[in-house]
Amino acid sequence: MSVTEKVSYLKGLAEGLGIDDSTKEGKLLNAIVDTLGEICENMDSLEAYTTELGEQVDAIDEDLDSLESDYFEEYDDDDDYEFYDDDEFYDVTCPNCDEEFSVDEDTLIEGNVECPNCGEKLEFDIEECDCDDDCECSCHSDESEEN
Repeated sequence: MSVTEKVSYLKGLAEGLGIDDSTKEGKLLNAIVDTLGEICENMDSLEAYTTELGEQVDAIDEDLDSLESDYFEEYDDDDDYEFYDDDEFYDVTCPNCDEEFSVDEDTLIEGNVECPNCGEKLEFDIEECDCDDDCECSCHSDESEEN
């Protein structure tokens, strides 16, 4: 039996008992039954709204799945949907706050960057090399960066 059905049953009992509205007790019981009826109406309205909201969330989820498959279909699930371009990125650790963040090669060549966490200005001394990637000078590895 639902709450609405129970309240309807209570209303029927109150009417069947012939509760007298002129007494204090009768007024109280009728007010309680009426209040329960209003609560049930509000609950029904909330349930309908919740159902509608759930349907909207499901539709948004389906749209998001579609967008993800359209924009990230070239990546495997293991790629964590990172955006890649032709630039190389290097991990840098701020000596002030120990926050690790990534910078691109152009930023390293510029020679400085501001830590996104604490605002500390980090300077890099990168010497460019005209050798190819197969040289033994290690200028093309992540070890050439300075923190």
